[in-house]
Order: sequence, then C-alpha cells, then structure tokens
Amino acid sequence: MVATEKIQNDYINYVLTEGEQPKSVYIFAKKHEFSEEEFYQHFGSFEGLEQSIWTDLALKTIAEIKTQEVWPQYSSREKALSFFYSFFELLKGKRSFAVFSSKRSAKGMGTPKIWTGLKEEFENFSVQILQEGIETGELADRKFLANRYKDALWIQFGFVLNFWVNDESKGFERTDEAIEKGVNVTFDLFQRSPVDNLLDYGKFLVKNGGFKEKMKF
Repeated sequence: MVATEKIQNDYINYVLTEGEQPKSVYIFAKKHEFSEEEFYQHFGSFEGLEQSIWTDLALKTIAEIKTQEVWPQYSSREKALSFFYSFFELLKGKRSFAVFSSKRSAKGMGTPKIWTGLKEEFENFSVQILQEGIETGELADRKFLANRYKDALWIQFGFVLNFWVNDESKGFERTDEAIEKGVNVTFDLFQRSPVDNLLDYGKFLVKNGGFKEKMKF
C-alpha cells in the first residue's frame, strides 16, 4: 500500500508545479501511480491531506524539542520559545508549500480548516507547559483567565505564522524577532503582577470582614 508520506510529498510537488490543487483525486492518483482507493485509505479529501501536513509539522516539532537534554530544566516560557523557533525552522523546508497553502486558505474569520489539526496539537502542547508553569509558580493561576492562556498563545502563534508567510528578510530574521518579542510579552501577561497582588489583598479584606471596626486609629 502506498505510504502516507508519499502521497503528501506527491501532493506538495503537484500544487507547487501546477499552482493549484488537482482537478480530482482520480487524476492525481493516476498521475502518481497509485489507486484512488489507496488515497481514500489515508485521506478523505485534498483539504484533509493538507491538514495532515500541517499537523505532522507540529507533531514532529514537539517530538524533536522534547528530546533536548535541557528540556526538563526549561521554564514554560522557554518551552514555548523552543516550539516556536523549532517549528519555523522546520517549516523553512516547506516554505513554498506553506505560503501556497496559507494564502489559498486565508479567507474569512476564524482558523482555516487546514490548521485544525495543527491548532489541536499546539493547544494540547500549550496546556501541558502552561499547567507546569502554574504549578511551579512561574505563571499566575488567575480564576477564569488561566484557562484562556492557551487561546492567547494560539493567537500569538497565528500572528507569527502569518508574519512569516509575508517575511522577506534575510534568514527570516524579522520572524525570529517577532517570536522573541511576541512570546515574551505574552508570558509577561501570564505572570503575576501588582494587579494580582492588589486582587489578593482585596480577597483578604473581604475574607477578614469586620477587621476595620476592631482597629483603632
């Protein structure tokens, strides 16, 4: 049976050569010498195929960064930065396809369908490292808001991805700068601040109601 990776690579070569998706699965399969049935054993459509390519990039990135010897010692912020840098370094090898796929799918509001699997894997990864940060005290455990940290991180990732697609700087150095500044600003917002201290103090006053009457000035 034809391998999933072969179909993915054949598809990438086709769209980059022809500048468009194949007219049909039958034509695409015949051109690359496998059956239409074999295609559908792996994917339900060309959109599903594209989605798998983006998802695999996320999975490969996560697998690679977790093999780093220093990974267990990284803070949540450092783990997020490692993912961002590693993902876009890996994406350079598929630059032409990524640009084609992103620009073709960037229509309307919300996350493009081709990024559905990518978003799911990214958020699973984010939840894990953010929870670690909360448990170690690196990040603030804010009621209601802490569960939304992953959404903020995904928005940041989406911004960088769109930035990279349009980045024409040498070595994509502007994207590297966008990653550094964006991720650091996002994690600064996740950390405790004077506002958190003020809220904690307010909770203390409420909890210890009546103390004012007991105090003498």
